[in-house]
Amino acid sequence: MTNPILSAWTNAFEIAPFDTISDTDFAPALDAAMQAHNAEIGAIASNPEAPTFANTVEALEAAGEMMDKVLSVFFTVAGADSNPLREELQREFSPKLAAHFSGISSNKALFQRVADLWTRKDELGLTDEQARVLMLSHRGFVRAGAALEGNEDTRMQEIKARLASLGTSFTQNLLADERDWFMELSEDDLQGLPGFVVNSARAAGEEKGAKGPVVTLSRSLIVPFLQFSPRRDLRQKAYHAWTARGANGGETDNREIAAEILQLRQERAKLLGYESFADFKLETEMARTPDRVRDLLMQVWEPAKTRANADAEILTQMMQNDGVNGPLEAWDWRYYAEKRRKAEHDLDEAALKPYLQLDRMIEASFACANRLFGLEFKQLDIPLYHPDCRAWEVTRNGQHIAVFIGDYFARGSKRSGAWCSAMRGQAKFPKVQAPVVINVCNFAKGDPALLSYDDARTLFHEFGHALHQMLSNVTYESISGTSVARDFVELPSQLYEHWLEVPEVLAEFATHAETGAPMPQEMLKKVLKAANFDQGFQTVEYVASALVDLAFHEGAVPDDPMARQAEVLADLGMPAAIRMRHATPHFAHVFAGDGYSAGYYSYMWSEVMDADAFAAFEEAGGAFDSERAKALEENILSTGGSSEAEDLYLAFRGRLPGVEALLKGRGLIAA
Repeated sequence: MTNPILSAWTNAFEIAPFDTISDTDFAPALDAAMQAHNAEIGAIASNPEAPTFANTVEALEAAGEMMDKVLSVFFTVAGADSNPLREELQREFSPKLAAHFSGISSNKALFQRVADLWTRKDELGLTDEQARVLMLSHRGFVRAGAALEGNEDTRMQEIKARLASLGTSFTQNLLADERDWFMELSEDDLQGLPGFVVNSARAAGEEKGAKGPVVTLSRSLIVPFLQFSPRRDLRQKAYHAWTARGANGGETDNREIAAEILQLRQERAKLLGYESFADFKLETEMARTPDRVRDLLMQVWEPAKTRANADAEILTQMMQNDGVNGPLEAWDWRYYAEKRRKAEHDLDEAALKPYLQLDRMIEASFACANRLFGLEFKQLDIPLYHPDCRAWEVTRNGQHIAVFIGDYFARGSKRSGAWCSAMRGQAKFPKVQAPVVINVCNFAKGDPALLSYDDARTLFHEFGHALHQMLSNVTYESISGTSVARDFVELPSQLYEHWLEVPEVLAEFATHAETGAPMPQEMLKKVLKAANFDQGFQTVEYVASALVDLAFHEGAVPDDPMARQAEVLADLGMPAAIRMRHATPHFAHVFAGDGYSAGYYSYMWSEVMDADAFAAFEEAGGAFDSERAKALEENILSTGGSSEAEDLYLAFRGRLPGVEALLKGRGLIAA
């Protein structure tokens, strides 16, 4: 019987036939794909002809099509709709895939062909894009350890395999803790909660098979519960469960895993000749060095801490006015901050939320993309991996650009957070292919689904990533879309968040779920005025996480990461009522894989640019200035990783920004 993953995908736009794929198809499909990929790599490495760009680098670009199909399908469902069998397969696949790709990157004959081309690069008559791909290919082999010999080479393979297994275990432990915990609520416990929180709690209870409403560890439910529940004891219980993810003892505890990951990363860096993993990791980023990262973070930390400490005094007084003695605690902050926001800005999230319907915010993100880049979106009726998913064809002037898939609702089978991935990247070689892009979020389900302002910002953020994928216009898939420096990849996503705050966008798309009336002008003004509310808290919890991440990966590796975390926070003078956004045992950005390791600062590095980039629109003809939109697409969104990130930004803006725009944008210094 033909495996549907490996067969030709003949449906519309060559999308994976999810309705015919079963979990039992994945293992045989992966085995077949690995075998085919090994044969392709072997043919390139053993080619008796002298190396050329075509028979070596382009041949590598063309290899692995079957692998791409298998992995795109599997990792899409493993992250967004997991089950026990898929988790078992992920544990089984992880070391196999690590060994497979490590075998390619350590293939001496293959590396010699690439190295030969690298030494002759100036004689090859390459285009700028080809020269870039050759450089990245050579650098990738070197950084993967291809130049290592003997025991060092063997040890590198062992480290990669072990890191892959540990990253999978970290992710699955976190998912298990998030999936298994919930707190049942009685009808009395619902007192004081706005209707949208009650509805979300009831929907979560149905999903969990509980007898009534529950609070889960989904951010879209637990955060509003912490904002609105007057029951301090329940807030404390929920908060402790939320912050204890990955640190509950037993089989799902991530603390020893994190310690081993840090040790192995340092050993890997030492094998490659670097002082620390941070030195290794940052070499290819815009920041380049740990010192530059710390300098940026500390420029932001001090004004953020000053603001947070001042805010803490106000919130403590509010709490004491309620008759609660003792210090302000972490489970109190959001509750009193929400009361303060309502008092100071006359802005009640319960009144605001009906104006932020999920469907209308999706329309808003599409409409902005239409005005800026001429993109049009038509909903598709195609089989997808879960009933919650929706798909659209993206066109421009009648020409097919991409397929966009949105998977917006929280569920127990989905890992937490929000992300964008491409099931297929844009390329023109070895054949022309349009991207298939997915945004995955964890919004609370409802009828209709209503978003917080934070949720709406997340939707725009992930769609900014999607635009980076969809508008890509390069030849080689290895440099298309978001294949850029980690501290540059967040620029398009964070920049796109600004269009949510454009008054005319909210005026058109923020309409009431029941009446259809547009958001009143007075409320609109309050929303925009309160956009920087509580930025001391938000900036402190983020920067603290970034500084702990950096400390983990430079200097001596800590035997006890939790002790090192505590030491870093103490040295910073961390405000008592604020915790890290991601404590070590649930810091998936850093420990689920190498992506943001020594790189969690990237969001802030990109924010320095996004504040400056949106200012370029405001300085020109406004948020929808056509010339600035064209420049953004031509120099950043379409170019992928075809040039150094710094050069791409300079081409768009003409200069590099300072941190002042970020501090002003967050309201941490006077505008």
